Amino acid sequence: MWHTVKRWLYLTHRWIGIATCLLFVLWFVSGLVMLYVPYPALDAEERLAGLSPITWEQVDHQPEAEPGLREVALEMRGDRPVWRVSPWNGGSYSVWADSGEFAGTAGRTEAEAIAATFGKAPVEEMRPIRSDQWTVGSGYDRYRPLWKAELAGEGGRVLYVSSTTGEVVLDTARTERFWNWLGSIPHWLYPRALREDQPLWRQVVMWVSGPCILGAITGVWIGLMRIRPGRQRFKGGRMTPYRGWMKWHHVSGLVGSAFLILWIFSGWLSVDPFRLFASEGIGAEARQNYAGDAPLPSPDTGLLAQMGDGAHRVALRSAAGHPYLRLQQPGSPDTLLEADTFLPHHPEFERIRQSAAGLVPGPSIAAVETLTKPDAYWYAVRGTVPLPVLRVKFADEAATWVHIDPASGDLLSEADARRRTYRWLFDLFHRWDLNLLIGTPPARDLLIWLMSLAGLISSATAVVVGWRRLRRSGRPNRSVQSGLIVPSR
Repeated sequence: MWHTVKRWLYLTHRWIGIATCLLFVLWFVSGLVMLYVPYPALDAEERLAGLSPITWEQVDHQPEAEPGLREVALEMRGDRPVWRVSPWNGGSYSVWADSGEFAGTAGRTEAEAIAATFGKAPVEEMRPIRSDQWTVGSGYDRYRPLWKAELAGEGGRVLYVSSTTGEVVLDTARTERFWNWLGSIPHWLYPRALREDQPLWRQVVMWVSGPCILGAITGVWIGLMRIRPGRQRFKGGRMTPYRGWMKWHHVSGLVGSAFLILWIFSGWLSVDPFRLFASEGIGAEARQNYAGDAPLPSPDTGLLAQMGDGAHRVALRSAAGHPYLRLQQPGSPDTLLEADTFLPHHPEFERIRQSAAGLVPGPSIAAVETLTKPDAYWYAVRGTVPLPVLRVKFADEAATWVHIDPASGDLLSEADARRRTYRWLFDLFHRWDLNLLIGTPPARDLLIWLMSLAGLISSATAVVVGWRRLRRSGRPNRSVQSGLIVPSR
């Protein structure tokens, strides 16, 4: 029985290894690239820097106050100020602040002017697209079709302008695109042809990476059986029976075994297989109730112009039943003002607590904590997180937590017990994002490099061993038994 088990163990590891060894090499190399070059995205600070300062002398109109609005924001769309209105029920629309008319779609001429202003460089080429490699994600669906603007300059910068809203939604640079072809795209199995079909892509990732877990586990099992660290060593006092490429494969596989298994297992979890960690979360109605039912007021634009001189964006929203203004400009902290008096906005703690109680129906709040520094559930791998922050814990069955900004009352994030478990099983084992390591980037990089190199050596040697095995597969070889080279004793 044991002989049969070992034979199937060897056969499973051999053929899964041959089928996946190139994938492992690809994943380790691309993972190291991703450590330094993330997938292209336009974050809030970059977008704010690209917007022009609001020309207040042009602001003569504002949208009518109406219930059910999540946010009303004023910014520039090219050389004209525009109000961007976002209802709670989804969708959005824009109103020109200089005329009060509905702002329609952005044509080629307007989109080109927007891109040139945002990128501070002339546009060399402009063409309409539905999607490309960098805009294939579903997050861009509400902005499609897009205008792709290639800017003049040595950096090869490309901007994507929404034809529906006139917003710049993404920028990429030549070096960023190059390294992503060696990083995120192979690592996530993310070519456009596959990623456009999101359900298919998810199944491919799940069923390609799944067998790799079995290959890694059987490899470690075999590796432990074939090592003799004690007195009864192999010929010549060696702990491993193998030589050459097999020796490197054996030793590196054992050195990085724990990392390898945790890494491939967490990678498999990246698509949440079988929806093991899916949760309903806080519903849209509860979020709207937390913000408040009253219509957002119409602020005095004359006073707003005085307070917002130099601002690139002004957002009117409500949190914990209290409307407020957020004035934003690059390189400076946001200014928060009361929407009616323009005095500094300081929401009361008890008001936030009472409003937050309705986020999760039924159960009461179990605890409220004030975090003044990052911890295991409130942190950022790149950049920083808002601090201080309120953590509200509920006594519901899902053990829901929410994070709230005490300066504005905004609901920042939510997570139940399933998502917190996912944080450990995926984020920790795939990104090594403990605050101890995040706070000392060289140490984190060194750990990831050492473990990745062990995995890379193991998988690269598997490519050589697998290739040799395939070349021999057509003819018998007495030196091969159960898929492994029989060592000298």
